[in-house]
Amino acid sequence: MKDKKSLIIYFSRADENYSVGYIEKGNTEYVAEYVKEFTNADMFKVEPLVPYAKDYKTCIKEAKMRIGNAPIKATISDISKYEVIYIMTPIYWGTYAPELETAIKNLDFSGKIIRIITTHEGSGLANVVKDIKNICNGAIVLDDALAIVGSEAKESKKQIEHWI
Repeated sequence: MKDKKSLIIYFSRADENYSVGYIEKGNTEYVAEYVKEFTNADMFKVEPLVPYAKDYKTCIKEAKMRIGNAPIKATISDISKYEVIYIMTPIYWGTYAPELETAIKNLDFSGKIIRIITTHEGSGLANVVKDIKNICNGAIVLDDALAIVGSEAKESKKQIEHWI
């Protein structure tokens, strides 16, 4: 996979995270940066149009209200030049972050290889692989998805290197 033209599409949130406390960079962003280092992939960070509250409990309430309608700052419309797409997200209620769905739902994934990484504090992969398969029509979604405990994301570089 290292030699294929790749794109990382990820959502990550800083501020207060579950069981981690306040952080300046989101856990999934650390993971995305490690994948970039090992693959030289292009990166697209999915950002909410309206930022979430800094505290965790309010953020969770806001995110739940955005399910199915989570506007984002910028979109990516053409992924035709990529062979491999890395999709990375924290787990929100057993699946990907609402903004990630907004970013990927209208893309043409025909023939693309998708590799998935989640960050979590106990949910593992949850339903993300199944949900990505459902939304990314025509893609080859690999079953080698990786779940990284969010509080260990900063120290996951070796784990990412082995997975790549």
